[in-house]
Amino acid sequence: MGLSSNLDHKVQLIHRQIADFQDDKKSLFASSSFQTHSLPMLHILGRSVADLPVYFIQTGFHFPETLAFRDKVAKEFDLTLKNIESHVPKSQQRNAQGNLYFTSDPDYCCFLNKTQPMQPLLAQFDVWVNGVRADQNANRKNLNSIENTPQGGMRYHPMLDWSRKEIWEYITEMNLPRYPLDNQGYMSIGCEPCTLKPTLGEERDGRWLGQSKTECGLHTELVSK
Repeated sequence: MGLSSNLDHKVQLIHRQIADFQDDKKSLFASSSFQTHSLPMLHILGRSVADLPVYFIQTGFHFPETLAFRDKVAKEFDLTLKNIESHVPKSQQRNAQGNLYFTSDPDYCCFLNKTQPMQPLLAQFDVWVNGVRADQNANRKNLNSIENTPQGGMRYHPMLDWSRKEIWEYITEMNLPRYPLDNQGYMSIGCEPCTLKPTLGEERDGRWLGQSKTECGLHTELVSK
């Protein structure tokens, strides 16, 4: 059957933008959480850029299913997978009571394990490609497809105007693998201690449940408005 004409057009726009970056001699890297909704971007990039480094932020708190799926997808899509992690050992990521920060200060935990490890890459590369979508939450709705970073580079959001329906259309038509926890009711997966199954059916409702927190900082602190 193939992709709908509208979705095929969106795919071609991504290929064109990547080619424009390359023509301008921009250095690119991508990051991914390696969930089901990450797959279209990774699949498209795998067909667009040879040896594009794809970084996975290894927080040390991921579901084991995430790590296994990461390796499966990287091999199947022939991705140049690279892992980054915090330079602060877990023994030093504890509050005065000796508890890991995700129990008392999840913002600081995210800073140490996600935002801070990403910062050197933004100084090293010209363009950061990541898969945020406008329909995921209010903050992401306000992003543009290309944003500046505090380090003077750019963020490119190729999937920003994709809907959840289009994500699934691409996955189905391209026969891409499925993240194993999808069948258990999870819709957005982060670190295991801070992820529950959503109760209202919204994609990111299970993240930091019961808190006002909706972002880890990658898509707030690392955007220069």
